Amino acid sequence: MRLLNASGCLDALTAPEVAAALDVFVTKTVTPKPRAGNAPVRIAETDVGMLNSIGLANAGLDRFVQETLPRLSRLPVPVWVSVGGFSAEDYAASCAVLDACAEVAAIELNVSCPNVEAPWASAWEIVAAARRETGKELYAKLSPSVPDIATVAVAASEAGADGLSLVNTMRGMSLDPRTLRPTLGTGSGGLSGPALRPIALAAVHACAQATDLPIVGMGGVSSGRHTLEFLAAGASSVALGTVLFSDPGAPGRIRTELSAEADELGLASIDNAIGAAFRMPAGVLEGAAVTKPPKSKNRSISGAILS
Repeated sequence: MRLLNASGCLDALTAPEVAAALDVFVTKTVTPKPRAGNAPVRIAETDVGMLNSIGLANAGLDRFVQETLPRLSRLPVPVWVSVGGFSAEDYAASCAVLDACAEVAAIELNVSCPNVEAPWASAWEIVAAARRETGKELYAKLSPSVPDIATVAVAASEAGADGLSLVNTMRGMSLDPRTLRPTLGTGSGGLSGPALRPIALAAVHACAQATDLPIVGMGGVSSGRHTLEFLAAGASSVALGTVLFSDPGAPGRIRTELSAEADELGLASIDNAIGAAFRMPAGVLEGAAVTKPPKSKNRSISGAILS
């Protein structure tokens, strides 16, 4: 089991000690060209989590490779680079550049899949375009705001993804208590934190049954118990997001809590909890690893056409 940060939730250059407490550091999303991002207000707290509307603000790929990546390479953990864009060509162009960077251990494709009528097609196109440009590991980060995330996961798998990051934020809104106007400058934004966790767990559970890809589960993780639940749902790695803003020491604390959870359940290894939610019938956990049920055949995609 590896512990990561969710993209955009940790600046390793200002908090290298926090990044060093992880097993992998994931960068903020980088786009081919510089982006100023959305107008403020960009972040707002709610009673169920955090809203953000950053708008992919970043200095662009060239500056990232020239200035930021060499500094990140000094971290004692592998570096994954999150890339984003507005077309398959954007993702492909970024992957072509990063493929030549030895400092990059893997690339996470921030796939938003805005086409709700056929989100699997968008994912397939983006992953396939990226796959043609790099031999590095590719993880597709999917949005839960689609009718059937498992179908999108299958499309990403068949297009060449090596793994899945589940999930990105969901759209939400909060209102200023005095003006009753949206607190964010863009009106609504991405909701992360506790409210996202049950949705993320369901997505991990569905995608773990639909594909054989390794999954990084994320969404509202703030304790060892939450981490254990994501493993049980089918994730093999877990990422911390919103919790890092309020508790930079969360990685160490969560590892300790997770170890205690494993001991209480009598697990010989925490990895033996992976897929426990697939146990049929439900029963007491044992020290053996859990075998997942067969994947459903009606989710397969051949030639980018749903069967």
